[in-house]
Amino acid sequence: MSDSFDELDPPFDVLEPDTLRGPLVFNSPHSGFIYPDSFLAVTRLDLSTLRRSEDTFVDELFGGVVARGYPLMRAFFPRCFIDVNREPYELDPRMFDGRLPSYANTRSMRVAGGLGTIARVVGDAQEIYDRRIPVDDALRRIETLYKPYHRALRRLLARTHREFGAAVLVDCHSMPSSAGPRDERPRADVVLGDRYGTSCFPIVAEILETTLRGLGYVVGRNKPYAGGFITEHYGNPATGLHVVQIEINRALYMDERRQVHGPGFEQVAAHMAVAVDRLAEIPLEELKPCRAAAE
Repeated sequence: MSDSFDELDPPFDVLEPDTLRGPLVFNSPHSGFIYPDSFLAVTRLDLSTLRRSEDTFVDELFGGVVARGYPLMRAFFPRCFIDVNREPYELDPRMFDGRLPSYANTRSMRVAGGLGTIARVVGDAQEIYDRRIPVDDALRRIETLYKPYHRALRRLLARTHREFGAAVLVDCHSMPSSAGPRDERPRADVVLGDRYGTSCFPIVAEILETTLRGLGYVVGRNKPYAGGFITEHYGNPATGLHVVQIEINRALYMDERRQVHGPGFEQVAAHMAVAVDRLAEIPLEELKPCRAAAE
């Protein structure tokens, strides 16, 4: 593969409001759909199959937050190319030609499932590559895409925390309407992940859950999605840094097969805006670090 990914320049952006109105930050790390030609040349799958791993249109669902006074960060690269919701070096040695760095995490559950920082599979466990890829290519993706993304996200959260004394990151995702062809059980409409109460103060997830239930959604908490690396890594409520992950059932707002907007898109976007407004009403003092924790 080539030494650069020209199609991914820039690899992400941050949509900034004219005026910051509160401590909320929104992130859509999996809505990217720009696939480098060099990547498409070595994958065994067609583009439609690869796109099943995208959180398609999620950045659009939450696009209204910018006018409300809150920044929205979004990736342009697809998660099957590199997944920023993983540790930086969650890598499967069976995928690569060459030796991985000694600090690589090769034994995580996500790596075992084929969904490490560089994914091995998409969709219904379909293998992306028909050959090993060079280790140098994986490391290049991490250096040129993953690390800049997280540097920008850290800066965004640090600025918000300085401005308001607290920050609430809403990590925005979508989920397929079923886990696979053998799963006939309907999924919840929305799943909120707070790492079982460790990534944010209870009020954050509770406000979202109460609001969405009031709007008629079936809402789950932490199962099957408790939050990935971003939720776990950045969530530190004792210091005033709160993270909650939101997963929205794709059947509510899009045609999953054709990968186009569905008839429910505008309503879901409007309801997410209502949830954002309720989240913004949490008093700042209830989000700032606990005095006991500071002492």
